[in-house]
Amino acid sequence: MNFTAKQIADILQGDVEGNSEEIVYKLAKIEEAEKGSLTFLSNPKYSPFVYTTLASVIIVSKDFKFDKELNSTLIRVEDAYNAFGTLLEYYNKVKNNKIGREQPLFISDSAKIGNEEYIGAFTYIGDNVRVGNNVKIYPNSYIGDNVTIGDNCVIFSGVKIYSETSIGINCKIHSGSVVGSDGFGFAPDKDGVYKALPQIGNVIIEDNVDIGANCTIDRATLGSTIIRKGVKLDNQIQIAHNVEVGKNTVIASQTGVAGSTKIGESCLIGGQVGIVGHITIGDKVRVQAQSGIGRSLKDNEIVQGSPAFNYSDFNKSYVHFKNLPKTISTLHKLEKEYKTQSKKNE
Repeated sequence: MNFTAKQIADILQGDVEGNSEEIVYKLAKIEEAEKGSLTFLSNPKYSPFVYTTLASVIIVSKDFKFDKELNSTLIRVEDAYNAFGTLLEYYNKVKNNKIGREQPLFISDSAKIGNEEYIGAFTYIGDNVRVGNNVKIYPNSYIGDNVTIGDNCVIFSGVKIYSETSIGINCKIHSGSVVGSDGFGFAPDKDGVYKALPQIGNVIIEDNVDIGANCTIDRATLGSTIIRKGVKLDNQIQIAHNVEVGKNTVIASQTGVAGSTKIGESCLIGGQVGIVGHITIGDKVRVQAQSGIGRSLKDNEIVQGSPAFNYSDFNKSYVHFKNLPKTISTLHKLEKEYKTQSKKNE
């Protein structure tokens, strides 16, 4: 996909310095850019690269000043960093702006699909499915019976959405994720043999939710597993049955949340965190990476460790913990000296 410097400047409402017809077709870091690349400069630390880069076009802020001749065409904007972010969003939108239906695919006669849709090859859409406008469903996806998907959602390839799932508007679900699989519900009989309990609830994903690759969100045993508005899930996250994740909460990779736990709003949960079931985590809680949460947490708590406790206390304790071998050695030395002195005093 080729763009001229002028086309990019028009998108960013910037001014071109140099060849307005200079063509770029890829994005790159300023220190690695080659001919045909578009890059940007916002951090002064990278200023020396502006004179050595092979990039065809560089986005810079209006107040950027140079003291040597440049080989690249410049696009001057109010804020180079924000402008480059805007350009990435535009590029992604253009790249993913597919429309139409590829073959082969299966769509139930009872399903209703909105306008401006894209449905990739080998996709299955079950009975009574409702899909909104401008929804993109990439190849090899499975949409089970009675699923609803709101406007402007993107379902990337290989996503499996089980029956009865409800998805709001402006959501993204990345490849390999499974939504609505059975919760981990088993009960032993008198002989100790575990039998599966039917999981007859569903999953509700509200608006503006992003779900990374290879996540699993289990359906509720009864009722709903709920992912509230604005939640962002990284890759490889497990959300168990009947969990509720509050709006605008962000959870990093490889975190697991056990059944029936309620997580509040605007929480930040680090990677590889384990959270037990049937507890409540308050609003604006911060959980550091690799922590184990075995109790309910109040609003605004910051915790670390396994089992997790107050972040400040953890740091103080860690100072002593890492010095523990030295401390034990000192205690042994003092004990030996004490015993020696006691024998002398006998």
